[in-house]
Amino acid sequence: MPLAIYVLSLAIFCMTTSEFMVAGMMNTLAGEFGVSVSQVGYLITAFSAGMVVGGPLLTAALLNMPRKKAFIMLTGLFLAGQLLGAIAGSYEVMMASRIIAGVASSAAFGVSISISASLVEENQRGRAVSIIFGGLMIATVLGTPAATWVADAYGWRFSFWAVAILVLLSGVTALRLIPVLSRPEPTSLRHEMKSFRNRKLWAAYLTSFLIIGATFAAFSYFAPIFTELTGFSTSAVPLLFVVYGAATVAGNLITGRLADRYTMLILTIGLVLLTFGLLTFAIGVHTAAVVIPAVIIIGLAGVPMNPPMVARVIRTGGSGLMVNTVHTAIVTFGVVVGSSVGGLAISAGYGLVAPIWVGVVLALVGVISLLPYMRGIFKVKVVDMDIKH
Repeated sequence: MPLAIYVLSLAIFCMTTSEFMVAGMMNTLAGEFGVSVSQVGYLITAFSAGMVVGGPLLTAALLNMPRKKAFIMLTGLFLAGQLLGAIAGSYEVMMASRIIAGVASSAAFGVSISISASLVEENQRGRAVSIIFGGLMIATVLGTPAATWVADAYGWRFSFWAVAILVLLSGVTALRLIPVLSRPEPTSLRHEMKSFRNRKLWAAYLTSFLIIGATFAAFSYFAPIFTELTGFSTSAVPLLFVVYGAATVAGNLITGRLADRYTMLILTIGLVLLTFGLLTFAIGVHTAAVVIPAVIIIGLAGVPMNPPMVARVIRTGGSGLMVNTVHTAIVTFGVVVGSSVGGLAISAGYGLVAPIWVGVVLALVGVISLLPYMRGIFKVKVVDMDIKH
C-alpha cells in the first residue's frame, strides 16, 4: 500500500476522534457554557448533521478540483472548525465549530476514498479502504478515550488543541506524500447525478445504512446495558469497550483483505453474523458468559463491513466524489437513526434491552436486502450443476 493511504488514515483518525470526543466531556462542557447535558448532546448531533447534509453539498462544489488540492483544503477547513472549538467562549460558537468540522469531515471521507481508488489497482481498493477506515476504528478504540483522559487531566481545551495539532500534522504530511493526481475530467453536478439513477447503487446504500444502523443501535447503549442489565461493575466497562474495539480492528483486517475478491459473500456472512450476535446479546443480556462472545461477534461483523460496503458502492456506482460522499452521509445517517430509535425505544418504556432488539430488526432487514443477491448465486450454482450433468 502506498504510504499516502496511511496519511489519509491518520486524517480520518483525527476527524473521528474529534467527532466523538465531546461525548467524554459532556458534564465539563455543560458547566463551561452553562447549558444542560442534553444541549451538549446536540453538539454531537450537529456534527453528524453537518456530515449528512453539508458534506455532499460541499463535495458538489469540489467536483472539478484536483483531488489532492481538495483534500488539503478540506483538512484546512476541518482545522479551522477544530481551532474554533478550542477557543470557543460560548455554546453558540462551539455549535458553529462542530457544524464546520462535520461538513469538512464528510467531504474529506469521500475525497479520501476517491484518492485511494486512484493510488492502487482495482483489485486492491477494498484493502486500501480498510486502511482508511482503520483510522476510524482506532479513533473509537484509542483516540476518543485518550481525548477524554487528556480533557480530565489537563482540561477540555487542551484536548481540542491536541487534536488540532494532529490534524495540522496530517495535512502537512499529506501535502508532501500524496502524489499529484491527474486533474479529474471536467464534469457537472448534473452529470455526476446520473450515477444515482442506478437502482443497484441505492440497494448498496440501503444495505450499508442497515448494517451501521443495527450496530450503533446497540453500541450507543453498551455502557448502561453492561452495568444495569448484565451486572458488570463500572470499572469493567472500559475493558469491555477495549475487547469490542479489538474485535472491530481484527474484523477490519480480515474484511479488508477479502473485500475485493468476495465483496457480496463477506457482506452476506457479516450480516448473518451480526444478526446472530445481536439476537444472542438480546436474549442472554443478563448473563456475562453470553454477553462477552456476543459483543465480540458484533465487533467483528458490524463496523468492519465498511471495506466490502465501499467496494460494492465503487463497483456499482464508480469512485466519483459524489457517490462516495453520499455513501459516507448515508452511513452517518445510519449511526444517527440507529442510536436515536434505540433511545426512543427506551423512552417509550421498553427498557435498556430495547436498543438491542432495534438492532436485531435492522440487521434482519439488511439480510433481506441481500436476498436478491443470494437468489442469484443459487441460480448460478443450479445452472452450473445442470451443465455438468
